[in-house]
Amino acid sequence: MDMFMNEMERSLQMVVMFQNQSLGIAIWFSKEGNWTIILLPEEPIVVETISSLIFGKVPEKMVTRIVDLRSDTVTKPTEAMRAAMASAEVDDDVLGYDPTAFRLETEMAKTMGKEAALFVPSGTMGNLISVLVHCDVRGSEVILGDNCHIHIFENGGIATIGGVHPRPVKNNYDGTIDIDLIEAAIRDPNGELLYPTTKLICLENTHANSGGRCLSVEYTDRVGELAKKHGLKLHIDGARIFNASVALGVPVDRLVQAADSVSVCLSKGIGAPVGSVIVGSNNFIAKARRLRKTLGGGMRQIGILCAAALVALQENVGKLESDHKKARLFADGLNEVKGLKVDACSVETNMVFIDIEEGARIRAEMICKYLEERGILVMQESSLRLRVVLHHQISISDVQYALSCFQQAVKGVQNEMGN
Repeated sequence: MDMFMNEMERSLQMVVMFQNQSLGIAIWFSKEGNWTIILLPEEPIVVETISSLIFGKVPEKMVTRIVDLRSDTVTKPTEAMRAAMASAEVDDDVLGYDPTAFRLETEMAKTMGKEAALFVPSGTMGNLISVLVHCDVRGSEVILGDNCHIHIFENGGIATIGGVHPRPVKNNYDGTIDIDLIEAAIRDPNGELLYPTTKLICLENTHANSGGRCLSVEYTDRVGELAKKHGLKLHIDGARIFNASVALGVPVDRLVQAADSVSVCLSKGIGAPVGSVIVGSNNFIAKARRLRKTLGGGMRQIGILCAAALVALQENVGKLESDHKKARLFADGLNEVKGLKVDACSVETNMVFIDIEEGARIRAEMICKYLEERGILVMQESSLRLRVVLHHQISISDVQYALSCFQQAVKGVQNEMGN
């Protein structure tokens, strides 16, 4: 490499350089009218060395490889999904006649071990509907984790729209809530003159803010028993419940057996383009269907969307184990980068949280900018934390490329900071 660069620097007359995902870096150069092509591996250090020699910097137009690790919601519909959507049999679902929606809802109810299911536009709407069905009197109260998605990331909808009072209880590092703390948070019925009435307990599995950690079936069963003991309902925000099922090696219907309702996101782990499904009893779903219409979620020919979800169920659940392995590979690689730290034990599914070590003198926004310039997209959680999420459209090659970019990003930022 060094000999080639020295020779090139001495004799270079004309250079054309481009990137190709399958070939790597291709360099055409002319010496005395004779054209030569040289292929080099597509590594950030190679790109930067050659680019600095030729152009003085890495030109933006060279960034042709995008590795999107912001979320598993960024996946594109596969060819099979697009074909299924194009040929989907449809009808008016608000009137209850869309056959493809019926197929999806029947399949999801069976898979989750519940009586019925309902397609909804988003996970946020699915959780909101579920909470409102269970808490059907304004001023009812729901016990949930203080770091859960419903409490943090869903615009306070259960309170602002439903008049439901949230009673947050501390989430542990693994996403669980101590059973005794849940029980202590249940209101005494004798105090109904003063207090909200506890109606519902919510869990989240996998728990996103805990790094995609899984709640065990044993833990979920114990919370279910507690709910029954006090005449409460249990809802599970199962946005990535299939990831939890695969990681734990527990059938998904067994994992949610104790729950009265579950919301399942179709556009996260399993990679459908749009939508979620909520499951529960026939009575629950009948009430949920009416609330969906109230909230503006009743759509007409939704079979087009449901067709893609059916493909996702058939083809992508089996790929989740590979996503989890890639996440562990990514975590292990990041722990080799000086200045970054990943709690490898927390990487149970497809999410990796990256902490910047104290004293590294770098900030997350600097890393994000450096990576984005090289086609690597990640999510900034705070000034010292980043998040990446693996999915079925990220290859092992993508992981290796991203790790190489992370290595160069940290070095590059530290050099800029004079560290």
